[in-house]
Amino acid sequence: MDLLNDNWCVIIPMANEEEEFHPLISRLKEMMDRLQSGKVYLVVDTVSVDDTRGLCERISKEDDRFATVWAPENRNVVDAYMRGYYTALENNHELIIEMDAGLSHDPYALPMFLRILNEGNECAFGSRFINGGSIVDSHLRRRFLSKAGSLLANICLGTKLWDMTSGYQGFSREIAEKFVKLELMSTGHFYQTELRFLLKKTRYMEVPIHYKAPSPNVNLTSILNSLKCLIFYTFMRLFNRVDYLMIK
Repeated sequence: MDLLNDNWCVIIPMANEEEEFHPLISRLKEMMDRLQSGKVYLVVDTVSVDDTRGLCERISKEDDRFATVWAPENRNVVDAYMRGYYTALENNHELIIEMDAGLSHDPYALPMFLRILNEGNECAFGSRFINGGSIVDSHLRRRFLSKAGSLLANICLGTKLWDMTSGYQGFSREIAEKFVKLELMSTGHFYQTELRFLLKKTRYMEVPIHYKAPSPNVNLTSILNSLKCLIFYTFMRLFNRVDYLMIK
């Protein structure tokens, strides 16, 4: 496949991913072989108590397309994402794609993200709720929270995306350079919604993805943080105080 810009990378926070590690790496290798480009940054911190770090370091030694980013200073998952972005920017990548491990996000979708970004869009947001997207092997509770969360966020924040909570997304270097400087309120997975809101004035498109989340559990702390952030940005929007926050 011909890509206008083949200087791209993927950042993946890795936490206790020993069981699904090899299937994930296999698919990533397959896509990079097919595209004849790409780099993967595996961000590991002290949340992992299994052999995830060891597995990441071994694949990094075997294949220089993979790099392990050891980040014991991380306080939460948002720190892990941001550390990945800083590393990608330091290594001068032009297109940066964020995805989760465990094959909840399918590496086979990478060419679609690259295509969208190479067509002049600054952001490519993964969507489970547009034509071609889906949620599979997921508990009804997770499906409800994802759908209801997107609906509520759009109403409160004035956004118009079908999916406001997906963590599979890609950005141009210029956009990533801007949002890594922000002091984000999120400490959990509302981070993706927060970014979509702050980036709603950029050029973006949604990309259909297939999402798999076998666990029905959602962290209570993450839910409370999401509600706190949503209330804050809703009031800021109602009182016309958000323009200075927006990335353009």
